[in-house]
Amino acid sequence: MKLLIIEDEQELADSIISYLAGNGFVCEKANSVSMAIDKISNYEYDCILLDLMIWDEDGFEILKELTRQHKKEGVIIISAKESLETRIEGLQLGADDYLTKPFHLSELLVRIQAVMRRKNFKGNNLVVYSEIIIDTFSKTVKVKDKKIEITKKEIDLLLYLIGNENRVLSKSAIAEHLSGDMAEMLDNHDFVYAHIKNLKNKLKDAGCPDYIKTVYGLGYKWQNE
Repeated sequence: MKLLIIEDEQELADSIISYLAGNGFVCEKANSVSMAIDKISNYEYDCILLDLMIWDEDGFEILKELTRQHKKEGVIIISAKESLETRIEGLQLGADDYLTKPFHLSELLVRIQAVMRRKNFKGNNLVVYSEIIIDTFSKTVKVKDKKIEITKKEIDLLLYLIGNENRVLSKSAIAEHLSGDMAEMLDNHDFVYAHIKNLKNKLKDAGCPDYIKTVYGLGYKWQNE
């Protein structure tokens, strides 16, 4: 899953990114309102962590911009502001949760997972699709009640495909989802093909139908015929 951390405290931002990357997230950061708006205008994220005070700028402007652009990213406000009025305003402007500084990184992780479950999978820890069961907590996948060996990247790809069922996803969109803004630095997106191929083979070997369809010239889509 891909996150955007909007935070101008460099040490805090780096510690959040290090912790979340160690738990399988792709993380990008922005340290100003203008940089954050540029990123959300050009990329899609699963969740945004938003500090309300960034170099004395108003973080609420980012929430307003998300609304203007009809964006659907989950948003968790992380702020030293503890007033009830600030909390209410943030939630009214579209934030999904509010976490007051200082906080434990383990609590932040749980909050992110909860927002993702509500946004993408109706609050369930277990994502069930036909014979496939994905446990988003333990990062495991079962097919017909048999656990299969699968990497974190492949689980992330599987969730991304299922969450966008019947929607064609370009190679660049998949690359950005799996690698964040690092995808722009790559000469090609051959690694997307490799992940797709590996995932298809593992699901097929476990007895699944061919859910992952290649749409030539466009990308891939998850489809149950």
